[in-house]
Amino acid sequence: MGSYSLFQMSDARRQVLINEHLFYIEQARKRLLSQFDDIEGEADSAADSWLEANTHRFNPGFHDPGDFYERARDEGIEFYRLLCEMQDRTRLSVVAGMYHEWDKHLRKWLTDEIRHWHYGEAAPRKVWTVDFGKLSDFMECLGWNILAQEYFIKLDACRLVVNVYKHGKGNSFDELKESYPEYLPDPLRKFRQTFSGSGYLDYTHLEVSDDQLQDFSDAIVAFWKGVPKDIFNRADLKVPNWFARATSDDLKAASHQQGSQTS
Repeated sequence: MGSYSLFQMSDARRQVLINEHLFYIEQARKRLLSQFDDIEGEADSAADSWLEANTHRFNPGFHDPGDFYERARDEGIEFYRLLCEMQDRTRLSVVAGMYHEWDKHLRKWLTDEIRHWHYGEAAPRKVWTVDFGKLSDFMECLGWNILAQEYFIKLDACRLVVNVYKHGKGNSFDELKESYPEYLPDPLRKFRQTFSGSGYLDYTHLEVSDDQLQDFSDAIVAFWKGVPKDIFNRADLKVPNWFARATSDDLKAASHQQGSQTS
């Protein structure tokens, strides 16, 4: 039997996927993240607003003006802290949305291509349900050496960041802490000298900077650019057991259906 393409990525589809991703990032920066460009100025305004709202309470016979200004300063600091936390959560939400869209587009492309040469729903359904590790193994078996690509590390880190953001403590947190600790910065690192405080870090310390967000975005673009135009069937092709079992289930279901129709 001659060789034939199992998976094809047309130039048009590739460009659409890249363009949609770039649009998402551009608009997320413009419509969401840009709202935090002047946090310090907004904190100062919050302090001024507190002073203005509480001027009527000031009694020069009983109050020290310094106490009022100190309270206004505290209000500004708290406002600043809360805005910084909101900025961090917003950026993580952007990362999560970006990753989930990439993951869904990848699985849809794979299943669309599978349906060109395979009949049945067990195999496509399995592609939608396996974790990213098994999906990576599947692509490796096809001859697409994804694990050796530079973008894979960033995609793997992004996956863990999104899982920790969604679930908090768990296996993904442990793996992120071990493999990519840069996304769990120690807020007291400037004050620590001879010992590490990493043991006390938990999921609440998860943080992604603007540069790290850009790294994730660049990795997704590099991924789509790196998808082979054709992945051909070959004699030595051996798919993972989970996919082999799913295709076998489809073949058994088709055989049973054919037998029922002829009986």
